[in-house]
Amino acid sequence: MTSIERTAYPRFKRLRSESRKNAAHAAFREVGRVIRTVRLLRHLSDAPMRRRVTAATDKVESFNRFSQWVGFGNRGVIADNDPIEQEKTMKFNSLLTNAAIFHNALDIAEPVRRLLDEGWEIEAHISPYLTEHINRFGEYSTHELGVQPEAYDPKLDIDFTPLREQDPMAAGLGQAA
Repeated sequence: MTSIERTAYPRFKRLRSESRKNAAHAAFREVGRVIRTVRLLRHLSDAPMRRRVTAATDKVESFNRFSQWVGFGNRGVIADNDPIEQEKTMKFNSLLTNAAIFHNALDIAEPVRRLLDEGWEIEAHISPYLTEHINRFGEYSTHELGVQPEAYDPKLDIDFTPLREQDPMAAGLGQAA
């Protein structure tokens, strides 16, 4: 600690890691333990909250597995030590992952809408993390590299209305964890 920090923050010096015998440090430690215990007991006794936590955790883990699958090069290891290049690699992987998820969602929505229009009732949860139809190694045609693409039209002709009207509170989405 510099002399400026010592004079500016004399009270915080008492709460450093070596101040275990300090009464304030002991009190904060015990408050932290109480908070953790209450959270754990709440988690154990509240089945709907456990289901929400498990569902959210499963979604995050599925996204991470899909993202790792998409970014398969070099087994997911970023070999560059330059932080800017590391950030670029992570952002490119995130962009590619999100593009694949968006494409999958569009591919899923079309047949689901058709089935709903035919009167089918769909009671399934469908994940956008599908990989079976994606060929990562690709079979890419190079004869089209010289072809000038059409002008980009930023207006998508996509129906983003919900597939089924659902009450957010009934689905557990409007409840705080």
